[in-house]
Amino acid sequence: MGKRFYLTTAIDYTNGSPHLGHAYEKIVTDVIARAHRCLGDDVFFLTGLDEHGLKVQQAAAEQGLAPQAYCDGLAVQWKDMARQLGLSIDDFIRTTEPRHKAVVSAILTRLHASNDIYKAAYTGWYSVREETFLTEKDRNPDGTWDARWGQVVPLEEENWYFKMARHQEWLVAFLEQNPSFVQPDSRRNEVLGFLRSEKLEDLCISRPAARLAWGIPLPFAPEWVTYVWFDALTNYLTVPASLGDPVVTTALGPDYQPPAPVADTSLWPANIHVVGKDIVKFHAVYWPIMLKAAGLPLPGQILVHGWWQKDGQKLSKSTGNIVDPIAVIGEWGLDALRYYAVRELAIGPDGNWTDEGFRSRYNSELANGLGNLLNRALNMLNKYRDGIVPAVSDELAGDARAAAAETERLLRAHDLQGALVAIWTLVNRGNLYVEQTQPFKIEKDPAQAARLDEVLYNLVETCRVLSVLLAPFIPTTSAKIHAQLRLEEKPDRLALAAWGGMKPGHKVGAPEPLFPRKDLVKK
Repeated sequence: MGKRFYLTTAIDYTNGSPHLGHAYEKIVTDVIARAHRCLGDDVFFLTGLDEHGLKVQQAAAEQGLAPQAYCDGLAVQWKDMARQLGLSIDDFIRTTEPRHKAVVSAILTRLHASNDIYKAAYTGWYSVREETFLTEKDRNPDGTWDARWGQVVPLEEENWYFKMARHQEWLVAFLEQNPSFVQPDSRRNEVLGFLRSEKLEDLCISRPAARLAWGIPLPFAPEWVTYVWFDALTNYLTVPASLGDPVVTTALGPDYQPPAPVADTSLWPANIHVVGKDIVKFHAVYWPIMLKAAGLPLPGQILVHGWWQKDGQKLSKSTGNIVDPIAVIGEWGLDALRYYAVRELAIGPDGNWTDEGFRSRYNSELANGLGNLLNRALNMLNKYRDGIVPAVSDELAGDARAAAAETERLLRAHDLQGALVAIWTLVNRGNLYVEQTQPFKIEKDPAQAARLDEVLYNLVETCRVLSVLLAPFIPTTSAKIHAQLRLEEKPDRLALAAWGGMKPGHKVGAPEPLFPRKDLVKK
């Protein structure tokens, strides 16, 4: 078995419940995972939870719970969200698991042995909320601290540091020579701008256990626990290591023993890390340097998405300006949420959710567009030809091939929004074709029976092609289309979009609404 296409989401911090931003990142990554499977890749898709750190310790204490019990309760919610979003994940990692702690300890041991980690005293300022040390450069011009830092306190303590600064020139050169490493380009330029204008400092990778007990102890100094980001980023290595990936286990050294080895496992390096714009520095600066120091190859790409607003305002639980993805699924269905999230927001910029915009896309594009096309095609084929597929006709073959080729090109480039636009050119072409050919009029003239056969074939075959192209985006709907066409094979390979898959003589089923039309009036 060769190397698998390995992609990850960021792991979510368990100091609250999931929201639209979390759901969006998972949906985008799931579409990429499904797309690569449809393209023939053997995919491994990982998501999970970041469960250590001061915020978790404090949140647990506020609820009168032990940190592990607090995390266990929230993990149920997060795993349930993954299920309700229909994620095709291969594993779900939690940083409190023994397999993860073992990998963190192994990589720390390696870096300490290679003199990449040292102990030093720190005197300065500390943000309790963000769990990070601050310098005078972080102050506002008037000397105050920005509200985002929360409580800022003076601090003097000994900690352990990772020698990050010495790799700054290397990282700049690497980013310049590998423009696809951070995408989109705007995010890459942000990282390069930071590295060219700021002097990179060594990274504090510990907190005294006396102040922060909830963390993984440093294997060479158990009076300290591992700083949450060094712990969290390592999760991407945990699963490959625990399965016995030789690239990772070799780097971790002979003392590391994979707990669940699987023969011929090859995952690392990751092909894509999908992350939000707020954590790009950790993934595009800290992470590549950590990997380089550990002797591990770098991931293929850091793919950075933007944030959602609602009605032009920041999402906020305190003001009630939120979008509950589970509630949306309950009212509109999972595929409606998946479609809107990907169609409305390209990967990169920020997006704006509006309930009216959601309803509009649902009704015009899903119900009146895709759903109406399938309904018309099957209704007419059943009514005029007893559901029996007529002889092959290629009238819309060129449109279908063009849409499929463009969809494949855009999926390979991870332009998911663009791929949906390409697919909808075929949806719109199919509906326009009905208006142009007017089969309901042709049917009245027996002399045009052959022409009616051509029209009906083109319509039903277009629906079949669409079921294949839509599989990564709205898999439940794709399967429903296939079921109504009474096709046995799954629409799980993009090659199946080739024109001519509907065989003459095949009998289709009766249409059922894919997206029951909703009232446009705002509730």
